[in-house]
Amino acid sequence: MIRFLIDADLPRSVCITLRQKGYPADDVRDLDLGTASDDAIFQHATTHGYTLISADKGFSNLLHFPLGTHHGILVARFPRHAPARGKIRILLRWISTLQEEDLRGNLLIIQAKGVRIRRAKAR
Repeated sequence: MIRFLIDADLPRSVCITLRQKGYPADDVRDLDLGTASDDAIFQHATTHGYTLISADKGFSNLLHFPLGTHHGILVARFPRHAPARGKIRILLRWISTLQEEDLRGNLLIIQAKGVRIRRAKAR
């Protein structure tokens, strides 16, 4: 089952809306990780089986967060002045099209126009 961990750089309403749509989701701020480092958030997500959703481009660093070592990282790239509702709409539009195999161990870049997936090599 896919479980999402929402980073603090996204609106709290992302987590609320995902839950309303039936997706298990937690916000880092509710887990006392709101000011935690990227490494601490990544470790928590990996340890607890979360797919991480963040707008932090740092999470797309494949040398620091290698493919295949996590349960999935979604990095959201939004239009510059997108309101919270617009960000949620973009995320929901593309998350609803994804399967678990699209996420596990992979890096996904979500934009208004689509999703790019960097897949971990099969072992």
